[in-house]
Amino acid sequence: MAGNKGLNAAIKAKKDEFYTRLEDIETELNHYKKHFKDKVVFCNCDDPYESNFFKYFAMNFNQLGLKKLIATCYEGSPVADTQLSLFEDNTQKKETKTGVPHKIVISEVADLNGDGAINLADVEYLLQNDKNVLTRLKGTGDFRSDECVELIKEADIVVTNPPFSLFREYVNQLITYEKKFIIVGHQNAIHYKDIFSHIKNNKIWLGYGFKGGAAHFYSIYEDIATASNHKKGMIRVSGVTWFTNLDHKKHHDNFDFYKHYSPEEYPKYDNYDAINVNKTADIPDDYDGIMGVPITFLDKYNPDEFEIIGTSTIDMAKGAPYINGKRIYERILIRKK
Repeated sequence: MAGNKGLNAAIKAKKDEFYTRLEDIETELNHYKKHFKDKVVFCNCDDPYESNFFKYFAMNFNQLGLKKLIATCYEGSPVADTQLSLFEDNTQKKETKTGVPHKIVISEVADLNGDGAINLADVEYLLQNDKNVLTRLKGTGDFRSDECVELIKEADIVVTNPPFSLFREYVNQLITYEKKFIIVGHQNAIHYKDIFSHIKNNKIWLGYGFKGGAAHFYSIYEDIATASNHKKGMIRVSGVTWFTNLDHKKHHDNFDFYKHYSPEEYPKYDNYDAINVNKTADIPDDYDGIMGVPITFLDKYNPDEFEIIGTSTIDMAKGAPYINGKRIYERILIRKK
Protein backbone atom coordinates (compact mmCIF):
# COMPACT_ATOMS: atom_id res chain seq x y z
CA MET A 1 0.00 0.00 0.00
CA ALA A 2 1.36 3.43 -0.88
CA GLY A 3 2.57 5.38 2.14
CA ASN A 4 0.43 8.50 1.84
CA LYS A 5 -2.67 6.56 0.80
CA GLY A 6 -2.21 4.29 3.79
CA LEU A 7 -1.62 7.20 6.13
CA ASN A 8 -4.72 9.05 4.97
CA ALA A 9 -6.79 5.92 5.51
CA ALA A 10 -5.26 5.52 8.94
CA ILE A 11 -6.09 9.10 9.92
CA LYS A 12 -9.71 8.65 8.89
CA ALA A 13 -9.88 5.42 10.90
CA LYS A 14 -8.24 7.14 13.92
CA LYS A 15 -5.26 4.77 13.66
CA ASP A 16 -2.51 6.88 15.17
CA GLU A 17 0.09 4.36 16.34
CA PHE A 18 3.07 5.40 14.23
CA TYR A 19 6.43 5.28 16.00
CA THR A 20 9.29 7.54 14.96
CA ARG A 21 12.69 5.96 14.44
CA LEU A 22 15.42 6.79 16.95
CA GLU A 23 17.86 7.78 14.21
CA ASP A 24 15.40 10.35 12.83
CA ILE A 25 14.85 11.81 16.29
CA GLU A 26 18.60 12.07 16.88
CA THR A 27 19.18 13.72 13.50
CA GLU A 28 16.59 16.45 14.08
CA LEU A 29 17.15 17.13 17.78
CA ASN A 30 20.88 17.49 17.22
CA HIS A 31 20.06 21.01 15.98
CA TYR A 32 18.34 22.10 19.22
CA LYS A 33 20.63 20.88 21.99
CA LYS A 34 21.26 24.37 23.34
CA HIS A 35 17.56 24.77 24.16
CA PHE A 36 17.33 21.88 26.63
CA LYS A 37 19.67 22.84 29.46
CA ASP A 38 17.82 23.05 32.80
CA LYS A 39 14.48 22.44 31.06
CA VAL A 40 11.54 20.16 31.82
CA VAL A 41 10.78 18.02 28.77
CA PHE A 42 7.35 16.42 28.36
CA CYS A 43 6.62 13.56 25.95
CA ASN A 44 2.86 13.41 26.28
CA CYS A 45 1.91 11.04 23.49
CA ASP A 46 4.35 8.27 24.27
CA ASP A 47 4.32 4.93 25.98
CA PRO A 48 7.74 5.29 27.67
CA TYR A 49 8.52 1.61 27.19
CA GLU A 50 8.09 1.85 23.43
CA SER A 51 8.71 5.50 22.57
CA ASN A 52 12.02 6.43 20.97
CA PHE A 53 11.42 10.02 22.12
CA PHE A 54 11.52 8.87 25.72
CA LYS A 55 14.54 6.68 24.94
CA TYR A 56 16.40 9.60 23.35
CA PHE A 57 15.90 11.96 26.27
CA ALA A 58 16.56 9.25 28.86
CA MET A 59 19.84 8.30 27.18
CA ASN A 60 20.90 11.93 26.81
CA PHE A 61 19.49 13.24 30.09
CA ASN A 62 22.87 14.31 31.51
CA GLN A 63 24.43 15.36 28.22
CA LEU A 64 21.54 17.74 27.53
CA GLY A 65 21.50 18.94 31.13
CA LEU A 66 17.78 18.29 31.56
CA LYS A 67 16.05 19.32 34.75
CA LYS A 68 13.28 16.74 34.40
CA LEU A 69 11.84 14.28 31.88
CA ILE A 70 8.13 13.44 31.95
CA ALA A 71 6.35 10.89 29.75
CA THR A 72 2.75 9.70 29.83
CA CYS A 73 0.99 6.65 28.41
CA TYR A 74 -2.69 6.76 27.54
CA GLU A 75 -5.31 4.17 28.34
CA GLY A 76 -5.78 1.62 25.61
CA SER A 77 -2.35 1.95 24.04
CA PRO A 78 -2.02 -1.25 21.99
CA VAL A 79 1.71 -1.52 22.62
CA ALA A 80 1.79 -0.64 26.31
CA ASP A 81 3.42 -3.09 28.74
CA THR A 82 4.79 -5.31 25.98
CA GLN A 83 8.40 -5.05 27.16
CA LEU A 84 8.28 -4.76 30.95
CA SER A 85 5.65 -5.27 33.61
CA LEU A 86 4.97 -1.80 34.97
CA PHE A 87 3.02 -2.56 38.09
CA GLU A 88 3.55 -5.19 40.75
CA ASP A 89 -0.03 -6.44 40.63
CA ASN A 90 0.46 -7.42 36.97
CA THR A 91 -3.09 -6.36 36.17
CA GLN A 92 -2.11 -5.56 32.63
CA LYS A 93 -0.41 -8.85 31.75
CA LYS A 94 -3.24 -9.81 29.42
CA GLU A 95 -3.46 -10.93 25.85
CA THR A 96 -5.20 -7.68 24.92
CA LYS A 97 -2.15 -5.60 25.95
CA THR A 98 -4.42 -2.74 26.96
CA GLY A 99 -2.25 -0.17 28.70
CA VAL A 100 -2.68 1.24 32.17
CA PRO A 101 -2.44 5.05 31.92
CA HIS A 102 0.69 6.11 33.75
CA LYS A 103 3.40 8.72 33.95
CA ILE A 104 7.14 8.45 34.37
CA VAL A 105 9.07 11.33 35.91
CA ILE A 106 12.87 11.30 35.91
CA SER A 107 14.86 14.01 37.68
CA GLU A 108 18.24 12.28 37.71
CA VAL A 109 20.04 9.51 35.86
CA ALA A 110 23.00 8.05 37.73
CA ASP A 111 25.13 4.90 37.38
CA LEU A 112 22.60 2.84 39.33
CA ASN A 113 23.71 -0.59 38.11
CA GLY A 114 27.37 0.10 38.86
CA ASP A 115 28.72 -0.78 35.42
CA GLY A 116 30.78 2.40 35.16
CA ALA A 117 28.60 3.96 32.46
CA ILE A 118 25.42 6.03 32.45
CA ASN A 119 23.06 4.84 29.75
CA LEU A 120 19.62 3.43 29.04
CA ALA A 121 20.35 0.39 31.22
CA ASP A 122 20.47 2.72 34.23
CA VAL A 123 17.10 4.20 33.24
CA GLU A 124 15.61 0.71 33.03
CA TYR A 125 17.07 -0.12 36.45
CA LEU A 126 15.59 3.11 37.80
CA LEU A 127 12.13 2.28 36.46
CA GLN A 128 12.20 -1.20 37.93
CA ASN A 129 13.51 -0.26 41.36
CA ASP A 130 12.30 3.24 42.25
CA LYS A 131 8.58 3.23 43.03
CA ASN A 132 8.49 7.04 42.98
CA VAL A 133 9.46 7.25 39.30
CA LEU A 134 6.44 5.51 37.79
CA THR A 135 2.90 6.13 38.96
CA ARG A 136 -0.59 5.44 37.69
CA LEU A 137 -2.70 8.25 36.31
CA LYS A 138 -6.23 8.64 37.61
CA GLY A 139 -7.57 9.56 34.19
CA THR A 140 -7.06 8.17 30.69
CA GLY A 141 -3.66 9.70 29.95
CA ASP A 142 -5.10 11.53 26.93
CA PHE A 143 -3.14 14.75 26.26
CA ARG A 144 -6.40 16.67 26.82
CA SER A 145 -7.09 15.13 30.25
CA ASP A 146 -6.84 17.27 33.38
CA GLU A 147 -3.74 15.46 34.65
CA CYS A 148 -1.89 15.84 31.37
CA VAL A 149 -2.88 19.50 31.10
CA GLU A 150 -1.32 20.10 34.53
CA LEU A 151 1.85 18.35 33.35
CA ILE A 152 2.00 20.44 30.19
CA LYS A 153 1.78 23.56 32.35
CA GLU A 154 4.86 22.34 34.23
CA ALA A 155 6.83 21.56 31.07
CA ASP A 156 9.19 23.90 29.25
CA ILE A 157 9.44 21.95 25.99
CA VAL A 158 7.11 19.32 24.51
CA VAL A 159 8.63 16.80 22.10
CA THR A 160 6.68 13.95 20.52
CA ASN A 161 4.89 12.50 17.50
CA PRO A 162 1.26 13.46 18.23
CA PRO A 163 -1.77 11.72 16.70
CA PHE A 164 -2.06 12.92 13.12
CA SER A 165 -5.85 12.77 13.36
CA LEU A 166 -5.76 15.22 16.30
CA PHE A 167 -2.88 17.39 15.10
CA ARG A 168 -4.84 20.63 14.91
CA GLU A 169 -6.24 20.24 18.43
CA TYR A 170 -2.84 19.20 19.74
CA VAL A 171 -1.03 22.24 18.30
CA ASN A 172 -3.71 24.64 19.50
CA GLN A 173 -3.23 23.33 23.03
CA LEU A 174 0.52 24.01 22.81
CA ILE A 175 -0.14 27.54 21.56
CA THR A 176 -2.76 28.17 24.26
CA TYR A 177 -0.30 27.27 27.02
CA GLU A 178 2.57 29.07 25.26
CA LYS A 179 4.80 26.01 25.17
CA LYS A 180 7.97 25.47 23.21
CA PHE A 181 7.82 22.32 21.13
CA ILE A 182 9.31 20.07 18.45
CA ILE A 183 6.73 17.70 16.99
CA VAL A 184 6.23 15.48 13.96
CA GLY A 185 3.38 16.23 11.57
CA HIS A 186 2.34 15.95 7.95
CA GLN A 187 2.70 19.03 5.77
CA ASN A 188 -0.98 18.68 4.87
CA ALA A 189 -1.63 20.25 8.28
CA ILE A 190 -0.38 23.52 6.80
CA HIS A 191 -3.68 23.70 4.91
CA TYR A 192 -5.64 23.93 8.17
CA LYS A 193 -6.74 27.52 8.64
CA ASP A 194 -5.64 27.77 12.27
CA ILE A 195 -2.31 26.01 11.70
CA PHE A 196 -1.55 28.29 8.77
CA SER A 197 -2.47 31.30 10.90
CA HIS A 198 0.16 30.25 13.46
CA ILE A 199 2.74 29.92 10.68
CA LYS A 200 1.80 33.29 9.20
CA ASN A 201 2.15 34.92 12.63
CA ASN A 202 5.55 33.26 13.13
CA LYS A 203 4.36 31.13 16.04
CA ILE A 204 5.25 27.91 14.21
CA TRP A 205 7.84 27.10 11.57
CA LEU A 206 9.37 24.02 10.02
CA GLY A 207 12.37 22.17 11.40
CA TYR A 208 15.18 20.61 9.39
CA GLY A 209 12.96 17.80 8.17
CA PHE A 210 13.38 14.16 7.24
CA LYS A 211 15.91 12.95 4.70
CA GLY A 212 14.43 12.99 1.23
CA GLY A 213 11.25 14.65 2.48
CA ALA A 214 9.85 11.34 3.74
CA ALA A 215 9.70 9.61 7.10
CA HIS A 216 9.76 5.94 8.02
CA PHE A 217 7.56 4.87 10.92
CA TYR A 218 7.20 1.64 12.82
CA SER A 219 3.53 0.71 12.82
CA ILE A 220 1.38 -1.96 14.42
CA TYR A 221 -1.07 -1.90 11.51
CA GLU A 222 0.03 -4.62 9.12
CA ASP A 223 -2.48 -3.60 6.46
CA ILE A 224 -0.95 -0.13 6.34
CA ALA A 225 2.68 -0.77 7.25
CA THR A 226 3.53 -3.46 4.68
CA ALA A 227 5.42 -2.33 1.61
CA SER A 228 7.40 -4.37 -0.90
CA ASN A 229 10.51 -2.25 -0.68
CA HIS A 230 10.58 -1.88 3.10
CA LYS A 231 10.78 -4.36 5.89
CA LYS A 232 7.57 -5.53 7.46
CA GLY A 233 6.25 -3.24 10.15
CA MET A 234 7.52 -0.07 8.48
CA ILE A 235 5.65 2.57 6.52
CA ARG A 236 7.26 5.26 4.37
CA VAL A 237 5.29 8.50 4.22
CA SER A 238 6.27 11.47 2.07
CA GLY A 239 5.44 15.00 3.17
CA VAL A 240 6.10 14.36 6.86
CA THR A 241 8.12 17.04 8.58
CA TRP A 242 8.98 18.62 11.92
CA PHE A 243 7.04 21.59 13.30
CA THR A 244 8.63 23.74 15.98
CA ASN A 245 8.80 27.15 17.62
CA LEU A 246 12.37 26.70 18.83
CA ASP A 247 14.81 28.87 16.94
CA HIS A 248 17.40 27.18 14.75
CA LYS A 249 19.99 28.23 12.20
CA LYS A 250 18.06 27.12 9.12
CA HIS A 251 15.20 29.43 10.06
CA HIS A 252 17.50 32.39 9.37
CA ASP A 253 19.42 31.18 6.31
CA ASN A 254 19.37 33.76 3.55
CA PHE A 255 17.60 32.82 0.34
CA ASP A 256 19.85 32.21 -2.65
CA PHE A 257 18.30 34.33 -5.40
CA TYR A 258 19.36 33.70 -8.97
CA LYS A 259 16.34 34.75 -11.07
CA HIS A 260 15.08 38.14 -12.27
CA TYR A 261 11.48 39.17 -12.83
CA SER A 262 9.88 39.27 -16.26
CA PRO A 263 6.13 39.46 -17.04
CA GLU A 264 6.46 36.59 -19.49
CA GLU A 265 7.98 34.15 -16.99
CA TYR A 266 5.89 35.28 -14.01
CA PRO A 267 2.26 35.81 -15.12
CA LYS A 268 -0.35 37.33 -12.83
CA TYR A 269 -3.33 35.40 -11.50
CA ASP A 270 -6.77 35.97 -12.93
CA ASN A 271 -8.29 36.23 -9.46
CA TYR A 272 -5.62 37.87 -7.30
CA ASP A 273 -3.11 40.68 -7.71
CA ALA A 274 0.06 38.60 -7.47
CA ILE A 275 2.53 36.91 -9.79
CA ASN A 276 2.92 33.13 -10.01
CA VAL A 277 6.20 31.44 -9.13
CA ASN A 278 6.26 27.78 -10.17
CA LYS A 279 9.28 26.73 -8.11
CA THR A 280 10.51 28.07 -4.78
CA ALA A 281 14.04 28.29 -6.20
CA ASP A 282 12.72 30.62 -8.93
CA ILE A 283 11.63 33.47 -6.63
CA PRO A 284 12.92 36.64 -8.38
CA ASP A 285 15.22 38.94 -6.48
CA ASP A 286 13.83 42.17 -7.98
CA TYR A 287 10.06 41.90 -7.49
CA ASP A 288 8.58 43.70 -4.49
CA GLY A 289 4.91 42.85 -4.95
CA ILE A 290 2.98 39.80 -3.80
CA MET A 291 4.06 36.42 -5.16
CA GLY A 292 2.32 33.05 -5.12
CA VAL A 293 4.84 30.30 -4.31
CA PRO A 294 4.53 26.52 -3.78
CA ILE A 295 3.95 25.19 -0.27
CA THR A 296 7.55 23.91 -0.32
CA PHE A 297 8.56 27.53 0.22
CA LEU A 298 8.03 27.05 3.95
CA ASP A 299 11.11 24.84 4.03
CA LYS A 300 13.14 27.89 2.93
CA TYR A 301 11.15 30.53 4.78
CA ASN A 302 13.24 33.14 6.57
CA PRO A 303 11.01 35.65 8.42
CA ASP A 304 13.82 38.19 8.25
CA GLU A 305 13.55 38.22 4.44
CA PHE A 306 9.92 37.42 3.65
CA GLU A 307 6.44 38.22 4.91
CA ILE A 308 3.67 35.66 4.54
CA ILE A 309 0.51 37.38 3.30
CA GLY A 310 -1.89 34.46 3.07
CA THR A 311 -2.76 31.36 1.10
CA SER A 312 -4.75 30.82 -2.07
CA THR A 313 -7.24 28.57 -0.28
CA ILE A 314 -8.22 31.34 2.13
CA ASP A 315 -7.52 34.58 0.29
CA MET A 316 -8.32 33.96 -3.36
CA ALA A 317 -11.71 33.97 -5.05
CA LYS A 318 -12.76 30.38 -5.87
CA GLY A 319 -10.25 29.21 -3.22
CA ALA A 320 -7.53 28.48 -5.78
CA PRO A 321 -5.19 30.34 -8.15
CA TYR A 322 -6.16 30.65 -11.82
CA ILE A 323 -4.06 31.70 -14.81
CA ASN A 324 -5.83 32.22 -18.14
CA GLY A 325 -8.81 30.34 -16.77
CA LYS A 326 -6.77 27.31 -15.75
CA ARG A 327 -6.61 26.26 -12.11
CA ILE A 328 -3.14 25.57 -10.72
CA TYR A 329 -1.81 24.13 -7.50
CA GLU A 330 -2.30 25.88 -4.17
CA ARG A 331 0.02 28.75 -3.45
CA ILE A 332 1.32 30.57 -0.39
CA LEU A 333 1.25 34.34 -0.88
CA ILE A 334 4.43 36.11 0.16
CA ARG A 335 6.22 39.42 -0.23
CA LYS A 336 9.85 40.38 0.23
CA LYS A 337 10.57 42.57 3.25
